[in-house]
Amino acid sequence: MAVTDTVARKHGISAFIIEKGTPGFRPGKKENKLGLRASDTAEVIFEDCRIPKSNCLGQPGEGFVDSLRVLDKGRISIAALAVGMAQGAYEASISYAKQRRQFDKPIAEFQATQWKLADMATEIEAGRLLTCQAASLADRGRRVTRESAMAKLYAGEVAVRVANEAVQIHGGYGFIKDYPVEKYYRDVKLCTIGEGTSEIQRMVIARELLASRE
Repeated sequence: MAVTDTVARKHGISAFIIEKGTPGFRPGKKENKLGLRASDTAEVIFEDCRIPKSNCLGQPGEGFVDSLRVLDKGRISIAALAVGMAQGAYEASISYAKQRRQFDKPIAEFQATQWKLADMATEIEAGRLLTCQAASLADRGRRVTRESAMAKLYAGEVAVRVANEAVQIHGGYGFIKDYPVEKYYRDVKLCTIGEGTSEIQRMVIARELLASRE
């Protein structure tokens, strides 16, 4: 992205394709991340990087607006990612609760554990339904700004809660890398940050709700 018209504000930002090997364009350092470490994140550096107008992606000045349209569907992807990781943490917790014994019985028989699992399953299902609704509307070519933000907000925050409870159910083992919930706990946090933080999602949802009542 680059500002190509300093007075047109959101319609003054254009998107460009920068090909590998272009003078002045190079990768920077690889970030040492908390979670999702199998997916590399690195900075890109531009120094006196000149490119032809033919490298413009889409219409000149519409790069920022186009990126917002991409975000609508990208948020559905993050919601689906959150639901999937939450499901994984939940299934690991079910399995562990059935085989871990305390006081001569599996911890799955204790009400405290059962209520955690019930809440986890219910919230995951609600997140899944919000995500499927947004995806279905997008497939039909509908505008999904509100629906994708709701799905991403809810599913992302559910994933964090579920992963937290999964670690709690595992007790001390939840803090050890031999068990998968430790990784889920680290990975899910990005779902409340990527494609717009939870705070941004609430702003988007509120804006959509208020605009529909004008």
